[in-house]
Amino acid sequence: MATQILMPALSPTMEEGKLAKWLVHEGDEVHSGDLLAEIETDKATMEFEAVDEGRIGKILVPEGTEGVKVNQPIAVLLGEDEDAATDIPAAMQSIKDALSAETKSPPVPLTPALSPRGGEGGSAQIPLSPTGGEGKGEGASKPAPKGERLFASPLARRIAAQKGIDLAAVHGSGPRGRIVKADVEASSSFGARERRAPQDGAGARHPEVAPQAPPKGDATGIAPLPDARLFFKPEDYDEIPHDSMRKTIAKRLSSAKTLIPHFYLTVDCDIGELMHTRARLNEKSPKENGYKLSVNDFVVKASALALMRVPEVNSSWTDTALLRHHHADIGVAVALDFGLITPIVFHAEEKGLAQISNEVKDLAARARAKKLKPAEFEGGGFAVSNLGMFGVRDFTAVINPPHAAILAVGAGEQRAVVKNGQVVPATVMTVTMSCDHRVIDGATGARFLAAFKGFIEEPASMLL
Repeated sequence: MATQILMPALSPTMEEGKLAKWLVHEGDEVHSGDLLAEIETDKATMEFEAVDEGRIGKILVPEGTEGVKVNQPIAVLLGEDEDAATDIPAAMQSIKDALSAETKSPPVPLTPALSPRGGEGGSAQIPLSPTGGEGKGEGASKPAPKGERLFASPLARRIAAQKGIDLAAVHGSGPRGRIVKADVEASSSFGARERRAPQDGAGARHPEVAPQAPPKGDATGIAPLPDARLFFKPEDYDEIPHDSMRKTIAKRLSSAKTLIPHFYLTVDCDIGELMHTRARLNEKSPKENGYKLSVNDFVVKASALALMRVPEVNSSWTDTALLRHHHADIGVAVALDFGLITPIVFHAEEKGLAQISNEVKDLAARARAKKLKPAEFEGGGFAVSNLGMFGVRDFTAVINPPHAAILAVGAGEQRAVVKNGQVVPATVMTVTMSCDHRVIDGATGARFLAAFKGFIEEPASMLL
């Protein structure tokens, strides 16, 4: 029987991706190792290689399609003796049967836990109808009588809670009358609440669109936030759809900020000697294959050496143990036009300033081109986020798991300080470390910052 080519998981955290470009066409012969397609994840574009040999019988997902779930069939591969006229229909029927079987799951509880994918449970829960829709027709149901259990997807329940819609009054068009997102959005009560009434007086609104009661929490006990569109007129804003990177950033950092107990430690560093050292080294850089050191390169090196001196900080949390890392693998936050990524300088404690500088520049350039490999931005034990180049004096950053800490670096600026009883000018840089209190205690974090401050204020000590 024909082989299904599935959407690959190109990284451990990938749940869906964009099929950016097909590199083969229907009828093409392919062999193991041949490039089939370019897959765009939230942070990189990677090439997808063939595992089996055969002939591309049918492409199921056209290029440019976004939100393709991992393990979703994207093409059909025919073997040497297989015929497109008979084997492709059989393969298509097999896919439909598999999807239909997966929809026959136990009824969803009235207050379900959120789907791990944050949606309606993935593509496998969408039954294929002859018209390609969500099975409207035979499966459509009347509103459930009062007291009967409701069949609804987690996303449909969440939207209904946000809009204050009674699911018992909604027709379900999914399998066995299950209520899906489209049913909630098509309900009359949804439409009424979306219509904005003119404001009068001191911001009073029509009772029809008065703020609804706070929605009940999900399985975590945290109520979802109301949709911001409830508070604005459609003509007053432009709606820019989320891309995959922005969705991932929102999900990961919301989870991190909610689940990780953050605390913050701040210290001022006198970087006058660092600035002189940096200038002297840059002057001596060779014209060919040279370097141009930045303050951030010194920060990365000082962080790496401080992690070696205070190894308790160089750890990651798991539910059963702390992972104490052997090397200082430091993520360096890089701002992109479409989001943020943190490529990693591995074994930074073993590298010189020039190597760190050139490596960070290369990682940043490839990050902006979305050419990083997952291994280059996933993992690490510590991170540095520097907004000094934007004139930001100080800020706090959100920890990005599996890191246990992140160092927020502000701008170096002239300030009046007291030295030997005298008020004198100095170039001062403020850094704030966000710590995961499950891993790092206050005194441990303070020892790390003391070590970091020592390296930064006396750059020559990094050579010892």
